[in-house]
Amino acid sequence: MEMNEVLFRNIITEVLKNYDLGSSAGRPVSSPVPAGGAEGLELTEIGPAKPGTAKDEVFIAIGAAFGTAQTKNITGISHGAILKELVAGIEEEGLKARIFKAYNTSDVAAMASGCAKMCGSGIAIGIQSRGTTIIHQKDLQQLSNLELFPQAPIIDLETYRLIGKNAAKYAKGETPNPVPVKNDQMARPKYQAIAAVLHIKETERLDTNKGPVEVVAKFK
Repeated sequence: MEMNEVLFRNIITEVLKNYDLGSSAGRPVSSPVPAGGAEGLELTEIGPAKPGTAKDEVFIAIGAAFGTAQTKNITGISHGAILKELVAGIEEEGLKARIFKAYNTSDVAAMASGCAKMCGSGIAIGIQSRGTTIIHQKDLQQLSNLELFPQAPIIDLETYRLIGKNAAKYAKGETPNPVPVKNDQMARPKYQAIAAVLHIKETERLDTNKGPVEVVAKFK
């Protein structure tokens, strides 16, 4: 049976009913976004992003909808739990994390590349609200990277923690083994529709006049 546009939209609508996009989803971009939103997480914006010079820091760039307009990744893992694991992995290696919300792009490589160029260590993690994650380095081209985790549906909390640890190791000048990832050939067809919708929702939150801002995360 041929799948027409109406049927496709109906399927997406049904899938979206199982996802918590946050009470602010669908609002105009110009509407103020409240702090917090994700379970176990409170985000407070403290001002425009500023470059750092400290060599013991790793920057984390989160999507414009992360923790507010959207509160979970594509498989329902809380953004609070995800961010906590990334930070914990960095801190386990003796480094510190600074977090920035990217209002100027929803492309994960662009988010991470921009932050890496501002970071004293030259290393940054980028993560979209749906969960796609990347580790970037300041002297690499935007489409290159240290490690890419494109299949968000198969990234669990343990993997997010290891991503934080590896990012910190790169910042210290080490050459760690890549974070092991699972491979699920069915992940793409199973989640393709919802991934597209979540990306659109994130892009709707962009404000290119605002640019990236630094945020403080409080874990509850």
